[in-house]
Amino acid sequence: MAVSLSLRLFALAYLHAQLASGCYTSIFSFGDSLADTGNLLLSTGSNGTRVGRLPYGETFFHSPTGRFSDGRLMIDFIAQAMGLPFVRPYLAGGAGGGGVNFAVAGATALDVHYFESMGMEIKWTNYSLSAQLEWFRHLLPSLCSSASGCAAFMSDALFLVGEIGGNDYNHPFSAGRSLTEITAMVPDVVRAITSAVDELIGMGVRTMVVPGNFPIGCSAAYLSRFQNEKRDSYDPRTGCIKWLNAFAEYHNRLLEEELRRRRRRHPDVIISYADYYQAAMEIYASPQDHGFGESPLAACCGSGGGDYNLNSTAGCGEEGSSVCSDPSRQISWDGLHLTEAAYKVIAGGLLGRHIMPSISRVCPELNWTVLDNGDGYISSS
Repeated sequence: MAVSLSLRLFALAYLHAQLASGCYTSIFSFGDSLADTGNLLLSTGSNGTRVGRLPYGETFFHSPTGRFSDGRLMIDFIAQAMGLPFVRPYLAGGAGGGGVNFAVAGATALDVHYFESMGMEIKWTNYSLSAQLEWFRHLLPSLCSSASGCAAFMSDALFLVGEIGGNDYNHPFSAGRSLTEITAMVPDVVRAITSAVDELIGMGVRTMVVPGNFPIGCSAAYLSRFQNEKRDSYDPRTGCIKWLNAFAEYHNRLLEEELRRRRRRHPDVIISYADYYQAAMEIYASPQDHGFGESPLAACCGSGGGDYNLNSTAGCGEEGSSVCSDPSRQISWDGLHLTEAAYKVIAGGLLGRHIMPSISRVCPELNWTVLDNGDGYISSS
């Protein structure tokens, strides 16, 4: 719905009052498996995906919840730091007290017809970013009913738009498409993300966080797939593949440019860029400083193949896979996703120095103890 000037002024005044008084009362999240707290599992059933089986969820929940990790995700730590409950997956029904999570594992920013036009076989969810936005539009009338009520509601809510876009590249890389072809997709992926940002602003959203992509050259799945690269393809400090990380940085650079344009166009809206790339690279560059072991790039849960504990015979949660004895010492959980311990460190960075504009100025009383890794180190410091 269009937002009138008077409504924008009301929302801006409300936001200024909030900045002086406290934090957000709810979180609404869009994205993929980095944020999915159960939607894929709910859409397929426990037998339809390996995330419905242990060891997924073993560390914190002690049972699978639909999260692609051994425990909590970044969204869980952010919610806890703000004193909110874990964000309820949309397909669980209704709106939870702390917001709603629309993220679905495997989701892309681009609709599936884009990939069909490339001649790709669709083997992933069709709950793309546009489908998730449609879910939110459908839910919104149950959350607020008047212009002033919606303005107040939106000002109290934090919207996480991503991470989304990683799968737009994961799928074609896995299908053997060339770097040149996939690089040509980046402007379209960024356009899909920022179009979602525009739609949310049009619906009255006042504060959103838009993350960039992770350094995929440090991902065990990519390292395993491209491990025959020449020696000079690897960063000698981290062991990550340089050209893959350069690709992720290209996506992030274009996304940041588009977000800056929207900040200038909408000065009454807080649009924060979350630098997942740098937050993660700090860990890969100095893993032991963050409590991780000497082989940080290998997956904790895999089938014991090669340098990265991965091969094509069995993925995490499938027969023939095994789990490391201490996931808290590993960065990678299953090759593509991270451990709870890694997500905790990164979440601390996102609530601190790896986000601009900073959330901590809106939430001055964040519970930083949630992000303490046990030895007093908090990544936001």
